Amino acid sequence: MQRALAQHAAYCLALRECGLEVTVLPPDERFPDGTFVEDTAVVAERAAVSSRPGAPTRQGEAPAIAARLGLLRSDIEHIKVPGTLDGGDVCQVDEHFLIGLSARTNEAGATQLADILKRHGYTASLIDIRSHPTLLHLKSGVAYLGDRRFTVSSDAPEFEGLEGYERIEVADDEAYAANCVRVNDSVLLAAGFPKLAARLKSLGYAVRSLEMSEFQKMDGGLSCLSIRF
Repeated sequence: MQRALAQHAAYCLALRECGLEVTVLPPDERFPDGTFVEDTAVVAERAAVSSRPGAPTRQGEAPAIAARLGLLRSDIEHIKVPGTLDGGDVCQVDEHFLIGLSARTNEAGATQLADILKRHGYTASLIDIRSHPTLLHLKSGVAYLGDRRFTVSSDAPEFEGLEGYERIEVADDEAYAANCVRVNDSVLLAAGFPKLAARLKSLGYAVRSLEMSEFQKMDGGLSCLSIRF
């Protein structure tokens, strides 16, 4: 427990040092997966959506996060029954969104989100990852770094309509590190993956390595621990 708390604190500090304002919510013992807060909402410049997580034990997390976001945004919309949606299945690529169909995000939830985003001037496409067994979520194997560039694990799907984007292929023994986070001029990367770290540095990124061992045990990645907007 103490190691997980220390790793979470270091993650929050890194976000602050990269120039972000960070809000840390108090723990809620009813929801032990609540640290993976990204799954509870999708927030962009022109749209804010409270999700409906696919794991029934997690659906109680979303209202509390929506209430907190409501202090910052007045435009929050909601995924409704029978839809389920985990934010970890949603990857924003500039003005376009990739929405993963997974064990946690069903077609009803993905379609609802796509419709909401389109009303706010974004485009969206659905990406079926249900035949990709190593991916709990779409972003388990994909991260958008900006600059028309992705990191992708070997099990990541192809993306129609984004053929002109660069794919940084992540080695199988470093697949966990594909879930990294670009924050301003830095990339937050799980520690212990030197090949990807070297590749990102060669492209000019400032790489900040963070210990994530305790969250990796629960299939959680760096992006899972925050909602960034």
